[in-house]
Amino acid sequence: MILLLDKVEGMEVGLTMSMKNKNGTLQLTAMECGCYMEELIITLNGGASWFYQGFVDALGDQIRSAVENTITNKISEGTSKLDSLLQSLPKKINVDNVAALNVTFVKDPVFGNSSIEFDINGLFVSSSGYTDPRCLHKYPLLSSCGSASKMLWISLDEAVFNSASVVYFQAGLMHWIVDKVPDQSLMNTASWKFLIPQLYRKYPNDDMLLDISLTSPPEVKIREEKIGSTIYLDMTIDVLDNAETIPVACISMEVTISGFVEILGNNLAGKATMDDFSLTLKWSKVGNFHMSLIQGVIRVFLKTIFVPYVNSHLRQGFPLPIVHGFTLQDAYILTSNSRTIVCSDMVFTDSSGTVHTPFQQSDRKLGKVSI
Repeated sequence: MILLLDKVEGMEVGLTMSMKNKNGTLQLTAMECGCYMEELIITLNGGASWFYQGFVDALGDQIRSAVENTITNKISEGTSKLDSLLQSLPKKINVDNVAALNVTFVKDPVFGNSSIEFDINGLFVSSSGYTDPRCLHKYPLLSSCGSASKMLWISLDEAVFNSASVVYFQAGLMHWIVDKVPDQSLMNTASWKFLIPQLYRKYPNDDMLLDISLTSPPEVKIREEKIGSTIYLDMTIDVLDNAETIPVACISMEVTISGFVEILGNNLAGKATMDDFSLTLKWSKVGNFHMSLIQGVIRVFLKTIFVPYVNSHLRQGFPLPIVHGFTLQDAYILTSNSRTIVCSDMVFTDSSGTVHTPFQQSDRKLGKVSI
């Protein structure tokens, strides 16, 4: 005997869900779920189908009700599984062994006609496990990318960059020793005997080191079409005299840099150039000397050593909050007052390595993330 489901007429499935922020994660709840069939027609063929058909016809309402309940239960089960998946989303993304990005949600999602906006904390924290409870001021994203048809908009407040600056500064990573420069002769007191005579007289032909430390976390300022920062650092000149390292002078510097950010894969990276700098003699054991005399040498050092060192770290970037398997595509960046906005399409790569375009150009739904 063969059972044939001939026809389902007037079938309607209704589902009302809510998505809310719960302790930094998203909670999905099925508020209402139901299935209604106006008519369910079942036909039996073969064997004694003529005998059983009467029973089927008599029990039609009960069978229809059972099918409606089964469909409703399956939808509820699927909603529950999706809720579990949302609950399992990580609350931080490790950048390296020092810093992590706090990606906890800070308020309920905002649903539009063709978009959904998520607000996450977005601040950098120590990888040791501390989660910063602070929340950034959020800006509306409705016109951030203009009329561009992009699947994803990500808005980053300048406080995100400044939180990274604080974390790395507190970890002691904004301090380094320089013993190699393009013109290695500059690392010997003989090259300074006309600029700092007392240095050469006291330590003739001794090699030197430069001990560089930032005195405060750099503060990033984002303006229209420009990102800049002023860096305050101390450069201590050390002399290597008979295997002993002797600090002989310290120069305070104020270095102004500007640059831009770019997308590398799913990372936000950057590059900086030096705009200007100023020097002040903080202390000296080799007498007073005029900053104007060594300004040219310091300028070369900043451009050939300091800025490339900064860029080597900026080039690594940090990961944007992108779901695993998705990759940014054809992204571009806008900057406005105090924030950077990433506008991008996305592609999905499955476990076999096949790349998929999730939506057609004419049927894109917009996702927005504000951090």
